[in-house]
Amino acid sequence: MNILLKPIITEKMTADSELFNRYGFYVNPNSNKLQIKEAVEKTYGVTVEKVRTMNVAPVRKTRYTKTGIQHGKTVAKKKAIVDVAEGDIIDFYSNL
Repeated sequence: MNILLKPIITEKMTADSELFNRYGFYVNPNSNKLQIKEAVEKTYGVTVEKVRTMNVAPVRKTRYTKTGIQHGKTVAKKKAIVDVAEGDIIDFYSNL
């Protein structure tokens, strides 16, 4: 099972990584905090101090078209915010 899906690279997460040594990831919705911690430590070779997770609900939308009302929603996601030990960094741009 693939735990880490992709890193979250936004202005807010970049500022958090520079100031507080926190990194964000989209993770598998069925994974728990221990699995996320092990996956980050194994993948990036850092020491994880704390893991916080949050479930992001799907966005529901309704469109009115000439064929009728169309209902839809986006996919539900799970995010993990990982605190890394002082002195360790994760470089997402080194593999480009």
